[in-house]
Amino acid sequence: MSVLSRFNPRPAPTPGGLSMFDPVALGIDENTTPVRIGLAYRNILLAGEPGSGKSGGLNNIVAHAALSLDCRLWLMDGKRVELGLWRSCADRFVGADIAEALDTLAALQVEMDRRYDDLDAAGARKIAPGGEPLIVLVVDEVAYYSATTGDRKQRDAFAMLLRDVVARGRAAGIITVAATQRPSHDIIPTSLRDLFGYRLAFRCTTETSSDIVLGHGWAARGADASLIDPADRGVGWLLAEGGLPRRIRCAYLDDPTITAIASYAAELRGGEQ
Repeated sequence: MSVLSRFNPRPAPTPGGLSMFDPVALGIDENTTPVRIGLAYRNILLAGEPGSGKSGGLNNIVAHAALSLDCRLWLMDGKRVELGLWRSCADRFVGADIAEALDTLAALQVEMDRRYDDLDAAGARKIAPGGEPLIVLVVDEVAYYSATTGDRKQRDAFAMLLRDVVARGRAAGIITVAATQRPSHDIIPTSLRDLFGYRLAFRCTTETSSDIVLGHGWAARGADASLIDPADRGVGWLLAEGGLPRRIRCAYLDDPTITAIASYAAELRGGEQ
């Protein structure tokens, strides 16, 4: 394949009926209007206290990516069980090994640099629909890799590599989806957190925590995730297109449904070649 042909739009093979250039369905808003967001050339951060419904929001995004054959799915999950059901259709899956996590991010950085070399040679500014497949990097519980496991040097290296991928990856077709309980500076450095253009705040314990997710001042203006009822799992404030937070409820995928979708996606992906 020539360098230029990688970026000339052509019909993408998507037997699953989805594309990562299509809006991703998350759920409904307070008016029961379907909520969909475009994630191509974007990154999103999901955060909230344990049991608030982060995994529900995360699984909706992963399901869309798994069924989109114009993307590659890279998953990182220190607990292994939150994203583990998607392992069969993932191109890469990293568990509790910080060394493997660092190797994976380094490999993604190399791939990103290669794509920019090719884009530069082709006179193109970004990966276009029908060109090279997008890469969806999903990191569940960033704190495990950035603040818990390994030694200080490894944790700092993880944050540095992830920051580079988030900062430079969009035009190269790399979408980062990160989830954590509270993205304070000791968990996600501010310089990394601020690179996420899209935010989804599930229930938080305090007003301050809500503002850490959505951005300073939103709680005072009414978008306060600390006021979400603890029983309302999957409810959160989404800051995406339009620049104003809106309250949504994410659709819920139970384990049998996830297993069925992952199995079907694995079949589709196994037949790509």
